[in-house]
Amino acid sequence: MLKLENIKIREDYTDKQLLDFVCKKYHLAKQDIISWNILKKSIDARKKEDVHYCYTLSLEMKDENKYKHINKLEVKNFPNTTISNPKNINPVVVGAGPAGLFAALTFVQNGISPIIIEQGKCVEKRQKDVETFFKTGKLNISSNVQFGEGGAGTFSDGKLNSGIHHPFCRKVLEEFVFFGAPKQILYLTKPHIGTDNLIHVIRNMRDYIISKGGSFLFEEKVKDIEFENNKIISVSCSKKIPTNCVILAIGHSSRDTFKLLYDKKVYLEKKNFSVGLRIEHLQEWINKAQYGTITKLKLPPADYKLAYHSPTGRSCYTFCMCPGGSVIASSSENGTVVTNGMSKFLRNEKNANSAILVNITPDDFDNSSPLSGMYFQENLERKAFLLGGNNFYAPVQRVEDFINNTKSSFIGSVKPSYLPGYKLSNLSEILPEFVYSTLKEGILYFDKKLLGFANPDSILTGVETRSSSPIRIVRDETFQSNIKGLYPCGEGAGYAGGIMSASVDGIKCALAAMTN
Repeated sequence: MLKLENIKIREDYTDKQLLDFVCKKYHLAKQDIISWNILKKSIDARKKEDVHYCYTLSLEMKDENKYKHINKLEVKNFPNTTISNPKNINPVVVGAGPAGLFAALTFVQNGISPIIIEQGKCVEKRQKDVETFFKTGKLNISSNVQFGEGGAGTFSDGKLNSGIHHPFCRKVLEEFVFFGAPKQILYLTKPHIGTDNLIHVIRNMRDYIISKGGSFLFEEKVKDIEFENNKIISVSCSKKIPTNCVILAIGHSSRDTFKLLYDKKVYLEKKNFSVGLRIEHLQEWINKAQYGTITKLKLPPADYKLAYHSPTGRSCYTFCMCPGGSVIASSSENGTVVTNGMSKFLRNEKNANSAILVNITPDDFDNSSPLSGMYFQENLERKAFLLGGNNFYAPVQRVEDFINNTKSSFIGSVKPSYLPGYKLSNLSEILPEFVYSTLKEGILYFDKKLLGFANPDSILTGVETRSSSPIRIVRDETFQSNIKGLYPCGEGAGYAGGIMSASVDGIKCALAAMTN
């Protein structure tokens, strides 16, 4: 295999046109090509007068020796996820988010039949509950944006970009494609599946796991976990399930389970997390700021990633940016308002949105309990519920008014996308002063990096509190907690941040359980 890198393309080409261009540029005989693939595709918009695509291709040739001017592709051997003699276990997976699903998938691929317990509904029924909440404000506390098959990431665009570079990342991408995700996620630098596609992908993954011997218990909540001689012996929901292996993939919003684990003396510890708001702009503003106005390429809706470090030591950064999407109601408890962002695959809504967050450390909590970060989150969510009008409406504010610390009295050119509704407010009333001041500094700084970020009519919606878990369930080098056979896993356990890293952690925990 040969590898061509840094191929600059300044026109919208079909695959055939792309190959013709490459053959001409690199003096390749088309008849010598057995097969070819796109390995990477990105957008280079650093120079607004020369926005272009940048490709990396692999080529399988009949005779590589004819093309010594082209580098050979270094083939990487990915770690094997098949165990020749897996340990005799009868695993229970708690949580059907990406960590739990990929743990279950790894088990069935090794001939082991897990039971997956999920307090929410299957993804098709869950989608209906989410839509009902958006339309009516009627919340199902067990089936919502946070809880249900697919996890919280199902309703947040299905982003697969991650800061980790583990070899299992490729396996996760290939599995998603196998279950119906668009093939372009294999080569785009910022891959996303889209909420609309991810719903079908998750359903296909569930059907496959069942076909290979796994089973799902939906609308079942774990009420107890039993140990004997410091080893796991059972999990109880509506029935007691004997087990010697539990993959605890509970997600970052499973507050009742965190309390249960604390009472059971499973080792927990506080960890850093972030809180803040959602900011909305017109997508056309972001496109212009990122791409300029010269290019004729049919580029996808633009995104951004920004960070600011305050002299106070605080950090402010954008997170989970959703081009062409909407801000969504993400509460999982009555009396709270929680926001998140969502995009469908085409990202063709009018607004762009992103979380804009400030870091929180254990020093900011009122007490030493490992659950104190969770209560810090909950306090903000309840304040947002009250400010929004006690009906799951979200408090919103124009950026100009936020900077001037005055209540908004009108909506300008950016219309809030949050459903079921919103209330004009002053968000500084519910934010800790250090969060408010750091957000204000960050927004003004980001405006220097991305023209129009602090546009007066941009909309802020509160609050965003569930970007990551405030708790870490302590595990050792074998991936087990202080209770043997109990494997804290994924984002809720404090070992991942997003679909990709959670999926990879699910694979790791399943492999550890089969080999320890």
